[in-house]
Amino acid sequence: MKIKDLFSETYTSISGNKVRSGLTMLGIVIGIGSVIALISIGQGAQASIQSSIQSIGSNLILVMPGSQRNFGQIRGERGGAQTLTIPDADAIKLNVQNIAGVAPDITKRYQVTAKGTNTNTQVIGTVPDYAVARNVELENGSFITDAHNRSLSKVAILGPTTRDDLFGVGGNALGQTVRINNITFTVIGITKAKGGTGFANQDDKILIPLSVMSHYFSGSEFVSTISISAVSAENMVDIQSDVTALLLKRHKISNPTSADFSVLNQSDIVATATSVTSTFTIFLGAVAGISLVVGGIGIMNMMLTTVTERTREIGLRKAIGAKNRDINLQFLVEAVVLTFVGGTIGIIIGILISLLVSTFVGIATSTSVASILLSFGVSAAIGIIFGYYPARRAAFLNPIDALRHE
Repeated sequence: MKIKDLFSETYTSISGNKVRSGLTMLGIVIGIGSVIALISIGQGAQASIQSSIQSIGSNLILVMPGSQRNFGQIRGERGGAQTLTIPDADAIKLNVQNIAGVAPDITKRYQVTAKGTNTNTQVIGTVPDYAVARNVELENGSFITDAHNRSLSKVAILGPTTRDDLFGVGGNALGQTVRINNITFTVIGITKAKGGTGFANQDDKILIPLSVMSHYFSGSEFVSTISISAVSAENMVDIQSDVTALLLKRHKISNPTSADFSVLNQSDIVATATSVTSTFTIFLGAVAGISLVVGGIGIMNMMLTTVTERTREIGLRKAIGAKNRDINLQFLVEAVVLTFVGGTIGIIIGILISLLVSTFVGIATSTSVASILLSFGVSAAIGIIFGYYPARRAAFLNPIDALRHE
């Protein structure tokens, strides 16, 4: 059978019953569209998380309270464990080499008010080195100084999101006052925007002197995190080792596996976040892939119905010389074309959904060429796999029995 004749017969067969063909392709369209959209959302979330982690500091090492095996639980509580202190941070700064800055912080969430407005945000008590360790730049004003910490100055630096919530978008907050837990603070600076959403929004925060946070809010010297900025990336492994050894000695712990703290660098955090988001993306794709199986079954069902309806036609073709492989190829191509067209429509719909989600919902999406090529491959595979049995059944019909079929 010539290729031209083959595709002509395929077009005639599919277009002969447009409604049934359309409904058959619908399962493939929904499946491929869902896979593309969900993978795009998953990949976008992964890229966004990685970008957020990279933006929190340069050559950053984080010392967290609590053992590393409980890191996820304690991290969620932001300082629920109390094992690190301000003197620990001072000792690190004094004794560990190749450090550009050490910044202990105490972080809690509070309701903040200003001029009849209010917002709930995280309040971070910290020191001047926080700007170095966490790569904080100011849009306006000045940062916390050692003098502020020594004199318990009630000054605050606002993130741009917090500024917008309290003083209006782009409002002039410098010199204004805000009340945190019924204590009045004067705004002395606004940080540059870094981006983020929800609890990961690095622009939704207020920075105040660590001494003020310790004295008026927490009432202790226990800290939530100690941020360390290495002079260069090459020094990070040595710094992690030195910090671990120093804290084990200070906390009088002989067995490193019993450490009541965790020392992590950005690479560790990125690797963990990437692993979690990759697993989540695969899970989303697998859930959407179930509809592809359903769509494939629909293709097979339609093709079996078509074989039954065209039994006399198949018998006539075989009677005038059509070979088994010609019949087999004809029905197989029909199944592949149905899935290929449905897959193409599904890819377009999936891309449109991801764009709409990014535009109107604000969730970052990223559609990769690999996912599109994979979808085309899956479409073709479904057509071959689920079209093979109906095509084979048609090819091996007995021509005499087929001609007698009513």
